[in-house]
Amino acid sequence: MKNAAFNLDKNTTKPSSWIKKKQTQPLKSPLSLLLILSLFLFIFLFISFFKITPNSLFSKTITNNPLISQCTKFQTLALGEKFLWYAPHSGFSNQLSEFKNGILMAGILNRTLIVPPVLDHHAVALGSCPKFRVLGPKEIRVSVWDHVLDLVKTGRYVSMADIIDISSLVPSSIQAIDFRVFASQWCNVKMDFTCSNDLNAQSSLFDSLNLCGSILSGIDGNVDKCLYAVDEDCRTTVWTYKNGDEDRVFDSFQPDEQLKKKKKISYVRRRQDVYKSLGPGSEAGSATVLAFGSLFTAPYKGSELHIDIHEARRDQRIQSLIDNSEFLPFVPEILNAGKKFALETIKAPFLCAQLRLLDGQFKNHWKATFQGLKQKLEVLKQSGSKPIHIFVMTDLPQGNWTGSFLGDMASEVNHFKLYFLREEDELVKKTAKNLAVAGHGLRFGSVPRSHNGESKMKMNCPHQRLIDILLYIEKSVCSCASLGFVGTAGSTIAESIELMRKSDVCSKS
Repeated sequence: MKNAAFNLDKNTTKPSSWIKKKQTQPLKSPLSLLLILSLFLFIFLFISFFKITPNSLFSKTITNNPLISQCTKFQTLALGEKFLWYAPHSGFSNQLSEFKNGILMAGILNRTLIVPPVLDHHAVALGSCPKFRVLGPKEIRVSVWDHVLDLVKTGRYVSMADIIDISSLVPSSIQAIDFRVFASQWCNVKMDFTCSNDLNAQSSLFDSLNLCGSILSGIDGNVDKCLYAVDEDCRTTVWTYKNGDEDRVFDSFQPDEQLKKKKKISYVRRRQDVYKSLGPGSEAGSATVLAFGSLFTAPYKGSELHIDIHEARRDQRIQSLIDNSEFLPFVPEILNAGKKFALETIKAPFLCAQLRLLDGQFKNHWKATFQGLKQKLEVLKQSGSKPIHIFVMTDLPQGNWTGSFLGDMASEVNHFKLYFLREEDELVKKTAKNLAVAGHGLRFGSVPRSHNGESKMKMNCPHQRLIDILLYIEKSVCSCASLGFVGTAGSTIAESIELMRKSDVCSKS
């Protein structure tokens, strides 16, 4: 049956006659007039109610949202202080590079840096910036938060400031707060939550940490004047600072046409001044917490992958911060352990060989890696006495040395004397215990602060495992190698050892 509304039959009433008929009909009764007046009165009262009472019904609905209430509580405790968080990832060397960038960003934006923990090697991976295949800022913040909870559950939490000495920068150049202190306030939990052995999916503590982790990750978006979650990453943005260039211009490195078609991507990389975009006067600038994704960068095809701030000649304070954070040493306990091993165990001038052989990107380069070492040893054979003392740091287990150049050196006892460290060595275990007692990370950023910007907080965690510090002590030993250093080409570990040697940390420790 056809719908009458769309029936175009000739018998259908003409619109004009219908209108005329309706216009001539009088009101049937005073009841219609009363209903109309009642409707107008209701609308008037409704509008007046919300003009007079701005914090009424709608406002209560927003403030009852746990995201808002959690942020509001934290803002009250922060007393106007503003914070900067980012998502570290990959191996320790990359995490340290990001930490330096975090220091730089905190200085530029005048925010307190939240000092992160050291993550397990490659527990969180970014992906490839050159291929435009990376975890987005939200995803990587979630991954980092989940891994931090895993570190807490397994008693393996250690702050970056427990390993890296930032006392020369805090509080003279920037302010910093330990993640544990920040999280206790942000999540409204006790300060010793990182000591908890009851962090399981059924616990109320786990629920609280999950909630505030989702807020900090920006899963549900920004929270007005409380949290601003940065969405820019290396696919879209190269951060700059007062470099004289026009803001938001195209970067020189863009995805090529072949990559665009193959991966179906439409990213455009722009150069943005971080202070103009995220500083005072911007939406981000008003937020109590500013959450970045990755802060990793590296030179690439004449540009930088994400951050291009190598100097700030127009801002002497930031230029000084750049200079002073170029090299950040290990804490004294680690440096002293390396020097102790060199002086009391090796007891002679020695060469350091850093041989990364098992990692995927290096395991096919054994020949080239060993060739550089052979050449160095030939020079030392001709110029010095035998045996040549060599400290070896390698990821190849000693049981697998047979058939390699390492095995050959170990067998030539008249020519070479090899030294290496293991996790079970007493020096390593004792240093880990000393670090646990020192608690360097907790010195920074208690709320409220002490007069010198440091906290006097201590935490005794009965189930806490000893810190895995073998790599850091090995680096410190290599910094003391007076006969030289041979590293694996392309390894960030080798690059960091070269920087330690350039800074002459061995003689200063």
